[in-house]
Amino acid sequence: MKKNIVILTGAGISAESGISTFRDANGLWKNHRMEDVASPIAWDNDMDLVLEFYNIRRKQLFKVKPNKGHKALVNLEKYFNTQIITQNVDDLHERAGSSKILHLHGELKKVRSTTNSQLIYKMDQWELKRGDLCEQGSQLRPHIVWFGEAVPELGKAIEIMQQAEILVIIGTSLVVYPAASLMDYVKPETPVFYMDPQAERLSHKTNIVCIAQKAAEGLPKLVEELINKYGE
Repeated sequence: MKKNIVILTGAGISAESGISTFRDANGLWKNHRMEDVASPIAWDNDMDLVLEFYNIRRKQLFKVKPNKGHKALVNLEKYFNTQIITQNVDDLHERAGSSKILHLHGELKKVRSTTNSQLIYKMDQWELKRGDLCEQGSQLRPHIVWFGEAVPELGKAIEIMQQAEILVIIGTSLVVYPAASLMDYVKPETPVFYMDPQAERLSHKTNIVCIAQKAAEGLPKLVEELINKYGE
């Protein structure tokens, strides 16, 4: 029987495809704090600034491609019940070919109604403008979990973690909560592999294999090792 392998990915894996991370340039964007362009208060105070910020990010996303790290993860599906939980709002896992992805923080290529969160639409273009309305007549906003908002998929992510028989963490600093707390929900005996250039930060934990490499460099080899050791 195939084992349940869970992959938790962060900004690091997407940065290798050329996507700017939230915390580039010390967390600033045009001299604004992230909270000034990615929060409900920011939306209320300056909708046009928020729209511009996400339009720039979305335009960039249409230009980049999955890297070797994204593509390596697809091979796991032949040998494991594979579930990806990502903190990233891009669609690079999907475009690489992975089939089960849970987006904790929303999706950049989707927008939703400001008054009915169930009205969600795919974006086939990069620009969302003031005056773009949902079918009920309300302004559309990025389908993103902003600072200060609840994480709707958190409960589902916890359930997935509790079923994990192998956990692989890639390209995340593990300092952004609640995502950083997810690893605490795996069973104590679950093998954990942490791949990040700064992976040594968890080297004091005896149950974690730390791999100080970038995803595109290290994941093809790690995937091969996981298949050889645990695959069905």
